[in-house]
Amino acid sequence: MKYQRIEDLRIDSDLTQKQISEVLHISQRSYSHYETGTRGIPVDILIKLADYYDTTIDYLVGRTDRKTPVK
Repeated sequence: MKYQRIEDLRIDSDLTQKQISEVLHISQRSYSHYETGTRGIPVDILIKLADYYDTTIDYLVGRTDRKTPVK
């Protein structure tokens, strides 16, 4: 499964895969695998991405189209 939303959020933020991988404390190669769907994204990485982009895990994985979390 390709995780298009994490790629879109990264691009919309004018960030490179390398920059996001540094935020996540992982290699750029690992992050690339997450975007392309060749490797599943661990829950702890999903949490970090959701926090970083101020969105929900459900949005990241395509379970909802609501980008902004309910607070």
